[in-house]
Amino acid sequence: MQSLAATGFARRTRRLWPALAAIATCLCLAVSARAGDVPLIGTIEWRASDNLVDAQIEGWPLQKVLEQIAARTSWHVYAEPGAQHVISAKFKNLKPGDALRRLLGGLNFALIPSNSGPARLYVFLSSQAGATVRIEAPDQARTEGQAKRSVPNELLVTLKPGAKESIDDLAKRLGARVVGRLDALGAYRLEFEDSAATDAARAALAENSDVSAIEENLGFARPEVPQVQASGTAPPLVLRPRAVTDGSQVVIGLIDTPVQQQGTILKDFLLPGVSVAGDSAIAADTLSHGSAMATTILYGLARSSGASIDTPVRILPVDVYGASGSTTTFQLAEGILEAINRGASIINLSLGGETQSPLLESVIQAGHAQGAVFLAATGNQPVTTPTYPAAYSQVIAVTALGQHGEIASYANRGDFVDAAAPGISVVPFQGQSYVVVGTSTATANASAYAAHVMATTGTRGSQLDALVRQSLGVTPTAGKP
Repeated sequence: MQSLAATGFARRTRRLWPALAAIATCLCLAVSARAGDVPLIGTIEWRASDNLVDAQIEGWPLQKVLEQIAARTSWHVYAEPGAQHVISAKFKNLKPGDALRRLLGGLNFALIPSNSGPARLYVFLSSQAGATVRIEAPDQARTEGQAKRSVPNELLVTLKPGAKESIDDLAKRLGARVVGRLDALGAYRLEFEDSAATDAARAALAENSDVSAIEENLGFARPEVPQVQASGTAPPLVLRPRAVTDGSQVVIGLIDTPVQQQGTILKDFLLPGVSVAGDSAIAADTLSHGSAMATTILYGLARSSGASIDTPVRILPVDVYGASGSTTTFQLAEGILEAINRGASIINLSLGGETQSPLLESVIQAGHAQGAVFLAATGNQPVTTPTYPAAYSQVIAVTALGQHGEIASYANRGDFVDAAAPGISVVPFQGQSYVVVGTSTATANASAYAAHVMATTGTRGSQLDALVRQSLGVTPTAGKP
């Protein structure tokens, strides 16, 4: 495969790394441990409802503070061995980023989002790679954060073409309610009264010759964005929307959390969005993951476009999370279909999990056959385990590049990886700048590149898919593109 570093896209992006790195560096703290038998005074309150933090603590050791952060945020927290500090702090109503700076005074820290589970907070003296000790709340069970939980008492059922029994009759016979329909694919979401009824229905459906697939409705955790603000400012966006009247508009379907207009640079580039998960409730002063990805796409377009500042590219926001902390297999499938039906030719999936779904794969296969190009994040763990939907053959699996063109230390590098793009962006929001890091960001950058190629050359469908794989290709297990 051709390396990303060999492309003009990569050369333009690489020139930005020193500025991005300077903006993204978050310095924080001082350290020394308190004896374990000294009573601790005070509390830390992390209010998820309004995204604010209160603290009044005196003489707390670093270990105790990190345990409290892990307990109140569900983040996976890692510290560098030997990092010690005695912390006294008093503040109210601080944003999480500001709170971390106050609590971690002179240490460095990095907050890395996950596509499918809790974010990871690294606290270190000089290098993130040194933060290897997992810090857990005393009563917190070990989890790896991948969202494998299924929605209780639900099954996804796909009927064969020409099935003798309708889904409504089948559901009635099984004592279920049809709570979701994808009639074009013969796929349905069934809800049962309890687990016993669900198990009985699963057994009956397995014997039904009209049924081609049965699966659980899996959960995908809402992807998080860093709450740490950058110490600099995001560069101005040198890009403007080009009026399109001849059908040459390029639409990126952003399957994600809700996308905000207020306080962002997105308004003129957004098509009317759609939600398959009900109304959302985003705090006006909290940057959403969807907004961060949409903004990253625009900056990626600007870098790819070079001297040209007009673009026919538009972003179609498809909210598959609503006000919930997670989405489901069915909602992802429904969101993808909505995006394609509304004209999206590039589908950005900055999310994922470890479990395969026949329904999700069939939706992607159908969209790919219609000419849609799919890009998905591979995951923010430096492993080789496949993640889905990235690992489906019709999807371009995108990992993240580090500062020197290597696969980033936090990023998946499995054999299923197809492409790599920069895994960092600096996003302006409400007059401030936020660092966004991860394979989600890399996927948004790769989608921007694909949209630029489509807009400037007319390449689309399978040819565009092949070109992106070639131009942004990597040798994943080698750790270098």
